[in-house]
Amino acid sequence: MRTLTIGEFKAQLSDLLAAVEAGESIVLCYGRKKERVAVLVPYAQYAARAGKRPLGLLKGRARFATKEDFKLDDEAFLSA
Repeated sequence: MRTLTIGEFKAQLSDLLAAVEAGESIVLCYGRKKERVAVLVPYAQYAARAGKRPLGLLKGRARFATKEDFKLDDEAFLSA
């Protein structure tokens, strides 16, 4: 995985697209601190993960509660 600044990326765009097409991932950095802002990955790799979300992703980080008097019948649920 290569790491490049935006300037390097712009100068080598055609070569980098060929590398990504061949299966390589490229990290783009920006600013004085060279913070990582994006990753270019082959589309096949992106598409394989696009629709999948792991179960328990927010376990221990999120919660919800419903009130005891909350009632919603099937008709109201389907019409919403």
